[in-house]
Amino acid sequence: MRARSVVAVALAAVPIAIIAVFLIAGPERIWSLAGPADQGPVDFETLSRRDTPNDSLACPPGACKARSDIRPPIFAVGAHELRKAFASAVASEANLELVDVDEGKLSARYVQRSPFWRFPDTIEVRFIDVEDGRSTIVIYSRSLVGRGDWGVNKARIQRWLDKLAKVAPVVQIA
Repeated sequence: MRARSVVAVALAAVPIAIIAVFLIAGPERIWSLAGPADQGPVDFETLSRRDTPNDSLACPPGACKARSDIRPPIFAVGAHELRKAFASAVASEANLELVDVDEGKLSARYVQRSPFWRFPDTIEVRFIDVEDGRSTIVIYSRSLVGRGDWGVNKARIQRWLDKLAKVAPVVQIA
């Protein structure tokens, strides 16, 4: 009976030790073993989606090679104005860091981390002028860690589009 007790205690100690190492080392350091939190820029014209269900894309027809999960609306402002409205709309997002801005492509890249486990996701955003002073947006959100994301990336994109629609007038809904 004592051998079983020792084994049970040892088995219980393993997860506790793993959690302790995680908390002591820090989630950012642990996740950095999978690569940098910022996964780099995206070329929407040649983008290939992942084989694993841990990314999501909002893209207007014809702007992306890859399959889109969400069709973004058309906004009643130009791309430069939409970019400013977007920055304002996502400013209230927790654990969000702007990591790059490309003025020439009218794009921005963010890293957002989950609250407790601090999983990093990279989000690329591009603002596109359409006709008559209107514009739309492309958003690609992808997880660094894991094979699935429980719908987090798609929900983020939808939440960001909803926030943006509150500060920039929508002309046409997808």
